Amino acid sequence: MAEWNPWQEMERVRREIDRAFEQVGGRNGRTFPTAFLPGRAARAYPLVNVSEDADALYVTALAPGLEPTAIQLTVQDNRLTMAGEKQRLAAEIQPEAFHRSERAAGKFVRTVTLPSDVEHEQVRADYKNGLLVVTLPKAEKAKPKQIPVSLNA
Repeated sequence: MAEWNPWQEMERVRREIDRAFEQVGGRNGRTFPTAFLPGRAARAYPLVNVSEDADALYVTALAPGLEPTAIQLTVQDNRLTMAGEKQRLAAEIQPEAFHRSERAAGKFVRTVTLPSDVEHEQVRADYKNGLLVVTLPKAEKAKPKQIPVSLNA
């Protein structure tokens, strides 16, 4: 009769959880890229909404406090990657002078899987009032096609 080993059981459960997150996270396996706050729970930054209409996909990212020139966007395959660095508000203020510091700073990378193919050359990005809006026109093959129905008499 085999002896029950709780450590082996926990390792098996960890592997199953890792496998589940890899399936959700896409090809790169990075489901929750770390942003800011090293040593703490990873979080996605910037927060995004992804929407679409018949002609384009729209990725709207909440990214206050960033310089537009500090944001790097790349589109490869069906993935949009946003990278950059959010600077501290006042570099001359020493960290020990803060009573509360809830606005994180540091480097970030966020990859969003797109639901359809896009025209890479026509991607446009606008940044205003802390909101980054990336417009990704759909590839012609990804656009819905209207099919006429004829009446056979």
